[in-house]
Amino acid sequence: MSDFWKRVDEEIEYKGINRAFLARKCDFSVTNIGQGIKLGSTPSAETAVKIATVLGVSVEYLVTGENQSLTKKEENEQNQLKLYRKYQNLISKCEKLPDNQIDFLGQVADRLEK
Repeated sequence: MSDFWKRVDEEIEYKGINRAFLARKCDFSVTNIGQGIKLGSTPSAETAVKIATVLGVSVEYLVTGENQSLTKKEENEQNQLKLYRKYQNLISKCEKLPDNQIDFLGQVADRLEK
């Protein structure tokens, strides 16, 4: 899969949508996305703009992985939101634990990190 489509998939997951929704919003077939992934090709500029607009990111980000229009603070906030979404289920479970078990999990994580 090309980096373009990898970033599209990451944004789809981050936004909590799916490829079919993206395709409908961009006014093309979900098969087109699958074909682009299969071929590892970057779409036309017009299609890339449509995709970026629906996903709320820049074309530059989808193509290069960099977004110079974001400040470091905004980029950090976006990364933190992505991490939260990724581990949301685990966080919800941890929030239900008593403090002593949370402390224990922290100690386990510290040991695993070393």
